[in-house]
Amino acid sequence: MASREHSQHQNQTTRKVPLCPLLSLVCFISIFAVLSSIRKTSVPSRPHSTSFEFRRSPGSARRNPGESCDFSDGRWIYDPNPPARYNNTCKEIFKGWNCISGNKFNGRELVKWRWQPKHCDLPPFDPVRFLQMYRDTSIGFVGDSLNRNMFVSLFCSLKRVSSEVKKWRPAGADRGFTFLQYNLTLAYHRTNLLASYGRWSANANGGVLESLGYKEGYRVDVDIPDSTWAEALSFHDILIFNTGHWWWAPSKFDPTKSPMLFFEKGQPVVPPVLPDVGLDMALKHMVMFVENRTQPGAIKFFRTQSPRHFEGGDWDQGGSCNREKPLLPVRVEKLFSVKNNGTNVEARLVNQHLYKVLKGSGFHILDITHMSEFRADAHPSAAGGKKHDDCMHWCLPGITDTWNDLFIEQLNTIKFRS
Repeated sequence: MASREHSQHQNQTTRKVPLCPLLSLVCFISIFAVLSSIRKTSVPSRPHSTSFEFRRSPGSARRNPGESCDFSDGRWIYDPNPPARYNNTCKEIFKGWNCISGNKFNGRELVKWRWQPKHCDLPPFDPVRFLQMYRDTSIGFVGDSLNRNMFVSLFCSLKRVSSEVKKWRPAGADRGFTFLQYNLTLAYHRTNLLASYGRWSANANGGVLESLGYKEGYRVDVDIPDSTWAEALSFHDILIFNTGHWWWAPSKFDPTKSPMLFFEKGQPVVPPVLPDVGLDMALKHMVMFVENRTQPGAIKFFRTQSPRHFEGGDWDQGGSCNREKPLLPVRVEKLFSVKNNGTNVEARLVNQHLYKVLKGSGFHILDITHMSEFRADAHPSAAGGKKHDDCMHWCLPGITDTWNDLFIEQLNTIKFRS
């Protein structure tokens, strides 16, 4: 049957198939295929694309095209349902900073404010991812009690997801912990000036300072690091430094009764200089010391000054900080402007010295000052029955959690680039 049909077909006059319908069909199929391909590769962006960006580029926040991000430029946004980070039961929180347990009127509200930079996002902290990324790493916080504030915040955040912890004091640290499952160590090295200092009294045999009328004070060796952290440089992979508050502390270093007397190469600096000059000298030497002694590949941060929020006088003059919400920009400028030279001017003054000395160094600057200037509501104040309002340290949980968000974002970016 098949062969007969084939023979009949050959005997028939060959017919020409019309080309137009065939070409139309081919064109239609081609166009359809191209459109399908475009549709598959050009899916519109969705509201959750931000989280995808974080997974794709570890350590980089969403940025608008062609713009770099200044994390210090932004505003605080109220978030009634913030993600759980840690709570007031973390035992490492110093009693005076535990504003929830201390019954501060806004202790639970102050964590509901989220910092939003103008041109990018500050990713939320993922403690499990952090522990995984920084396995076999040691992180040291070196500085005054404000750096301890930050250290405790990070510890409590990690402790919530990894409870197997060994407590110890590595390389002269005041406090330290290792998360055993990840071999990640956090340590805090307490130092007020970074430089070594101690009481000084006039020698009965006389001397240069004695001849100038000095009887007692504090000797500050600007070229010798405090022993609490000098050995930490060979131990830690990541370091966060700070200093500032104690350089403007007349209650400790009274300019008349117990002045700061600066020494360099074992000899007094003559004529004696004021604390701001001494700060420059100490910073210069400490930066050089760190640059020369840190282990290869170590990452070094210097945190800018944490602002105080005393209103109505300083801490010993009845000053307080009873704000319920973050300050408005106008009020921030009034409190912190160098021109006004008010009670809280210290923050911006210290930063001027920091930026000058750190320029051209191997330090990364962790700028937390401006974002913190708004948060007059986030200090312990009189919580826990304090004799004087504490408008210098911060409540925990609180704003130092955001400092750590910024620290980790910058750290991840550095790690990702390298």
